[in-house]
Amino acid sequence: MEEVPEPLLSEILKRIDGTADRNSVSLVSKRFHSAEGEQRATLHVGCGLHPATESLRLLCARFPHLRKLEIGYSGWMSNLGKQLDDRGLLVLPSHCPSLEDLTLSFCSFITDAGLGHLSSCRNLRSLKLNFAPSISSNGLLSVVVGCKKLSTLHLSRCMKVKSSEWLEYLGKYGVLEDLTVKNCRAIGEADVVRLGEGWRKLRRLELEVDANYRDLKTHNQFTADRRVSLTPACDAMEELRLVNCVFPHRGGLSCVLSSSKMLERLSLDRCYGLRDSDMISLALSSVNLRCISLYLPSHFVAPWQMNAHPPQLTDDSLMVLACSCSSLEEIAISFSDVEFASLSCFSQGGILRLIRSCPVRVLLLDRAYLFNDMGMEALSSCCSLEKLELSRCQEVSDEGVQFLQQFPRLNSLTLCKCLGITDCGLKPLLGLKKLQFLTVQDCPQISEEGVRGAAGSVSYRQDLSWLY
Repeated sequence: MEEVPEPLLSEILKRIDGTADRNSVSLVSKRFHSAEGEQRATLHVGCGLHPATESLRLLCARFPHLRKLEIGYSGWMSNLGKQLDDRGLLVLPSHCPSLEDLTLSFCSFITDAGLGHLSSCRNLRSLKLNFAPSISSNGLLSVVVGCKKLSTLHLSRCMKVKSSEWLEYLGKYGVLEDLTVKNCRAIGEADVVRLGEGWRKLRRLELEVDANYRDLKTHNQFTADRRVSLTPACDAMEELRLVNCVFPHRGGLSCVLSSSKMLERLSLDRCYGLRDSDMISLALSSVNLRCISLYLPSHFVAPWQMNAHPPQLTDDSLMVLACSCSSLEEIAISFSDVEFASLSCFSQGGILRLIRSCPVRVLLLDRAYLFNDMGMEALSSCCSLEKLELSRCQEVSDEGVQFLQQFPRLNSLTLCKCLGITDCGLKPLLGLKKLQFLTVQDCPQISEEGVRGAAGSVSYRQDLSWLY
């Protein structure tokens, strides 16, 4: 093995992806051990790191060309040994000069001081913090000031992060392209909007506001501060996901929708205050939109709302989307529980018009009580539909399911928690070999025997606890 040519040895190691397999290869010979250490670019460590700081130092010395490092303590308990602390992060600048991507998950003992050590990692391009309870805005500011190449920043459940100084710095001097903020209690729409000129470079944004801890004072400041309406054009935005967000009239996030000309993927999940005018502006500007997901109407009822119900979208939005977004391929429309269904102004006709006007390949309907057997019949003429998911669509019965035989290109079907569909509805599909994939989950009137042979690959699950 010591005589294997260097190019061949390198090619062998490149083809081995599994961590356990690479560890085994390193035991073949000293030469393989050395070569594998030189080539290893990714490392994932956590609870087995003991003693934490010294073990990390030895690993970084063995793998000097690490580009991606993930440190995770999910499921950690005190009897598993001490977690990595601030001194552990001090190892990275000196031992990992090529480090580009760092993820810290459930690292409870890392504070702003430890995060400050990362400011010396000059090649750091991606930082992801998942549940970092001891890190505040000061630590983030030191990272964004020191790491000039930082283009990806993900924050999830960072409860102490409050001020938006680090966001303002990134907007003025940074190269941020990918920003995710999920359930960080003190960071809301107003803070993210203050990216300023940074919006022009941003390619992906995911903002999920923790609705259970929304601050009334923050909201009032957001709606009263007119400066947040001056959002520059989002020239590079390709993907946008907003959850539990507030849309003030003619300002804030509404401007983001209307100025994202390159947008391809959009998800609006339980967003309060969303209006037809917002969606129409989006449709007219984002003509390259390929995927849209709407969870409506919002279950988030704000105590400051003046009207009896928040503004809702209507078929007018769907009509403009149908006319302007000719590249739309994936559509997901979800509604809240049945007691809120009356608040929605979408109709079955409006949804069908959107699907018929665009080359839709994937359609997901969740809690769409307005969708029935007539809708299934209308869908059977959609030439591009390949994948259909129906979840809690209780007005669809066996009669509607039988139209599946007429779908020109349908090859994947998912039925979840549908009460009106029985084994009889699926009988025409048995032996037809029309479907390649069939998934049936928690449908009380469909048995495992009833789906057998209805598709090339069948997945079946029955858990009826959701009924009780």
